[in-house]
Amino acid sequence: MTHAVLKLQKISPQSLRSLGLNEAWLQQQILDDPSLLGFGDLQVIKRERIQASGGRIDFLMADFENEIRYEVEVMLGPVDESHIIRTIEYWDVERQRYPTLQHCAVIVAEEITSRFFNVIRLLNRAVPLVAIQLSAFQINNDVVLQFIRVLDTNEFNANGEGEEPESPETNRAYWESRTKPQILSVVDACCTLVPSTNGTPKLSYNKSHIALGTGGYLFCWFFPRKVASHCAIWVKVGAADRQAIIDKLEEAGLEALSKGKARIRMNIRMEDIQKHRQALVDLFQKAEEWSRR
Repeated sequence: MTHAVLKLQKISPQSLRSLGLNEAWLQQQILDDPSLLGFGDLQVIKRERIQASGGRIDFLMADFENEIRYEVEVMLGPVDESHIIRTIEYWDVERQRYPTLQHCAVIVAEEITSRFFNVIRLLNRAVPLVAIQLSAFQINNDVVLQFIRVLDTNEFNANGEGEEPESPETNRAYWESRTKPQILSVVDACCTLVPSTNGTPKLSYNKSHIALGTGGYLFCWFFPRKVASHCAIWVKVGAADRQAIIDKLEEAGLEALSKGKARIRMNIRMEDIQKHRQALVDLFQKAEEWSRR
């Protein structure tokens, strides 16, 4: 069986306006298929969400599994200062409205200029922001859209991984008013599983999470929720041993997923601690050892 020889065809991107398409058309394509942006299967919470400070954010999207909100601003042509400021402002408004969630500002434009990178550099990468450059190609009677991520400030986190969540400090009373007692019991029970040889396990209360450590780096983060029957946790064990640890947890009957470069993500209930205590003791021991590397 012979195969047709593929021929190389050169094609250059065109502006959407030159193709007779406008921003409303682009927004509709993203609304129909949010995965175009490259963040996976996001859910659109609201299109053209009205902000209390004035204006409308093009999209508010969510990754419910990982509890991340994306504040997305879309524009045709080159990105300009007003859109940068607007996107960051919308991000900040939503971040204050839902402080227990992670938030990421997203700008989509046909041209990401050098001036944009200069502005971001002035901000010292303090805002988790993703810039996506859109290219449109006409092939016969079809339009092909290409979304390329040209900047992700999460990649430049000071610790090199962008893994430790940051938020203002608070106290236990704050969490007692925001979640169920049985969820905090899970946090307390996990704390008792940590070896105290190198320091007393200590919980640090923050508005978006509760962190756990001994004498080294923090190695575990809890994300209690009001309605969930479990507590989501991240445990940092290092990249080298992570898969072997996940395999052991799964052999014991626990569900565990990779997250980021060096963490394990789990949903823990009190019955999990009672039923799989030794597997969790081993997990926290590995994490505590890694925190003193």
